[in-house]
Amino acid sequence: MHTFVGFALLGHLVAHLAGASPVGAGKRDGTGLPVPLNLAPVVDVVSSIIDPLLGSDPSAAIGPKGPAGHKRSPLELPKLPDLGLPLGGGKGVGKRSPLDLSIPPIIPLIPGVTEPLSENAPPLPILQVPTPPLESEPEPFAHHPNLKPKKIGYFWTGAGDNHHKDFLATTSLDDDTFGTIIDITDVPSSGNSPHHLGTTLDGQLLVGGGLLSLLKTQDTAYYFDVSDPYKPKFAHSNRGVLSSIVDEIRAKPDGGFFITYMGSAAGTSPGRLVETDPLGNIVHEWPEDVESTLNILGEQFSPHGLSIDFEANVALTSDFVVPYTILKPTTGIERANTLRLWNIETRTIISTITIPDGQGIQDVKFIPGNKESAALATAVGLGQVWIIYPFRFDKSGKQGVAELLYDLGHEARDSMAIYSDISDDGKLAYFTITLANHVAALDISDLNNVKRLDDPAEEQPIIGPHYVKISPDKKNLLVLGYFVQAGDISVLNTPADFKAHWLDINNDGSISFNRTIDFENIFTRTRGGARPHSVVIFDLTNPDDPKYY
Repeated sequence: MHTFVGFALLGHLVAHLAGASPVGAGKRDGTGLPVPLNLAPVVDVVSSIIDPLLGSDPSAAIGPKGPAGHKRSPLELPKLPDLGLPLGGGKGVGKRSPLDLSIPPIIPLIPGVTEPLSENAPPLPILQVPTPPLESEPEPFAHHPNLKPKKIGYFWTGAGDNHHKDFLATTSLDDDTFGTIIDITDVPSSGNSPHHLGTTLDGQLLVGGGLLSLLKTQDTAYYFDVSDPYKPKFAHSNRGVLSSIVDEIRAKPDGGFFITYMGSAAGTSPGRLVETDPLGNIVHEWPEDVESTLNILGEQFSPHGLSIDFEANVALTSDFVVPYTILKPTTGIERANTLRLWNIETRTIISTITIPDGQGIQDVKFIPGNKESAALATAVGLGQVWIIYPFRFDKSGKQGVAELLYDLGHEARDSMAIYSDISDDGKLAYFTITLANHVAALDISDLNNVKRLDDPAEEQPIIGPHYVKISPDKKNLLVLGYFVQAGDISVLNTPADFKAHWLDINNDGSISFNRTIDFENIFTRTRGGARPHSVVIFDLTNPDDPKYY
């Protein structure tokens, strides 16, 4: 129990020390980058806490290999960055030793001993007993060596009972074998509440985040080698030092990811924008300059949504909720009204953009092909879609302007979650309205005359829609009927049907419900059901031009 408290306090300590360090204030080095905060004092403090927990040889306990057989670095805490080694496509952004942690389970798996503990451990107020996962019986449907569909869905899924291992379900999306499970890839933990999933641009590595991993003091990001697209392999896992609660994922052009971590290491504000190298090792937890750090300390920074326009050199993160406020006891969920506009080359915050009374800005996405690099953001409390103009200036001269684009109606207000996807031609946008059990479709080809393509009064055959993705061939919409069910410890438990819904996109952009994959029914016997939150789609129809999305 001392270890639980230690890691929670550790997050507060690290965030406090990093945020309070004034080193480099107002200075810039020869690359034009702000001089990062001096984390050396943090290293000393963290080392004094972590080393006794891991023993004299922490590297012996940390040995997973990356997808290319690359042996991961032993436990390395952040060092003062060397800005002379470029990394990640950012001009002058320096390489730092991996600053992620990967700590072995506090309670190891002991066959015949720990299984009853996993099943009988009572829920605690916040931190949960870090029990090892239960092994599942062999899945009779999970071995189809001769089935190689052209369209594949990778579903990042939680075990329904929160005791068995969470997993990646590799599934056919071809018409003739739709919904057939090709393979199951377990991760070595349970109760993560699998959240968002993303892929590298070359389709070799996936990363999935755990929304509630922190509560069992587990790693929060899980990486999968998909070099064989029909048999993914678990590669490794890690966690940040300053941040936790993994949300949106965007691939970097030269490999690796940018990932929003919505909370601090203790689940409070501020979170961070995490950057990894091509193997998935965390190399930065942005921001690191003083001015941007003061920005996120001055006003709630709970980044959920993330969109990046690399050509225009801007990124947007949208602030949703302070994670720990969804847990009991709570005085209410703390929702944000803001987005941060970033210079992605220097990884610094340009400005804070406010949507008045937005009550949770869950998602943001740039509109492909828009001449102003405009983006759409969802204001959950208002049930509205706002348009963000990153290169316009408001009356006070501040860069970044938000304007109301479309009101989704009273059914969408206070819906807890509104997520979106936009077609790659920038003409169509789709929105899942979780508590309204509805998927909305908008024609945004003319931003001055947005047209709704669905009937908001229609009763659609879906419960709790959240994650939505347009198929690479633009013929279908894949929607998952599950947002969050955090259980008795939380005030956030949204209705769900735990199905993957495969919708047809009609010629005019409207949608028709087609087929489903019933994850709850498929995994009831072996895992107590299943909670599929997100999906990545591979379309290998054209071997010379595969699509990874």
